[in-house]
Amino acid sequence: MKYTQLGRTGLKVSRLVLGTMNFGPQTDEADSHAIMDAALDAGINYFDTANVYGWGANKGRTEEIVGSWFAQGDGRRDRTVLATKVYGNMAAEGDAWPNHDKLSALNIRRAVDASLKRLGTDYIDVYQFHHIDRDTPFEEIWQAIDVLVQQGKILYAGSSNFPGYKIAQANEIAARRGGTIGLVSEQCLYNLAERRAEMEVIPAAQEYGLGVIPWSPLQGGLLGGVLKKEVQGGRRASGRAADTLADPAGRARVQSYEDLLDKHGIEPGEAALAWLLTRPGVTGPIVGPRTAEQLESALRAVELELGDEVLTALDEIFPGPGPSPEAFAW
Repeated sequence: MKYTQLGRTGLKVSRLVLGTMNFGPQTDEADSHAIMDAALDAGINYFDTANVYGWGANKGRTEEIVGSWFAQGDGRRDRTVLATKVYGNMAAEGDAWPNHDKLSALNIRRAVDASLKRLGTDYIDVYQFHHIDRDTPFEEIWQAIDVLVQQGKILYAGSSNFPGYKIAQANEIAARRGGTIGLVSEQCLYNLAERRAEMEVIPAAQEYGLGVIPWSPLQGGLLGGVLKKEVQGGRRASGRAADTLADPAGRARVQSYEDLLDKHGIEPGEAALAWLLTRPGVTGPIVGPRTAEQLESALRAVELELGDEVLTALDEIFPGPGPSPEAFAW
């Protein structure tokens, strides 16, 4: 496994991030534990989760599965850089009582204690804001985070799904307050087929020293050989991938992508991850394996080096928007 610094921090993290969103809803506890063991054995030390994972009546379940894995001991917690998130409503189903969501100081305090209990740990390495909160000023958010850092409950703060201007606003206010490190990472939707983050989000992250953690690196399976699997009678595309394939032009691009990689003997999913590892500002993509085999495929991507011919062809198939403001101004 290869490692890098998380943004401007001294924290060393793996170039792949283990996403746990499938643990509980799609992967049972025993298999989830086996995947986490395999990831740690392979050198992946950065694990990502969120308080709402498990979803619906089972929200919080994923953190519990991670916590029961930590409870097995053998240095699991000490060797893991743990990231979780706050924002989603954690009130019981059907309970509309206020202050159980978003980023008020009250909810941050309540949410971090609940996550620590589910995770069975006394601190979180990277505590991430899952979405922007248009109603809570950053002065209040940073005041709450400062308290958590002083209490030893969290070490760093990160963002997820933030636009570039909110990354700037958050860190400028943190700098004005003093004593607050500000955001150190941003999780954003970023992959070959969805490159809008290159316009504002990634430049802002680089300017302020945030590590970029792309989520959905395969665009919901679109970049994982979806057409070949379709022919072979495998799992059919859904969500964003299905929407793209419903458009003839989008389907043609995916076919060109698969044909290119077939020509070079490269697995599509591994190529999509390897491409992200070449991108400026990217710390490491989040991989969310449902099975041990999917984890093995992701691990091969770290060692895969894409040649100039392949990289150029990928840019031609999935061109980025170009730098901002030229992409939309000139």
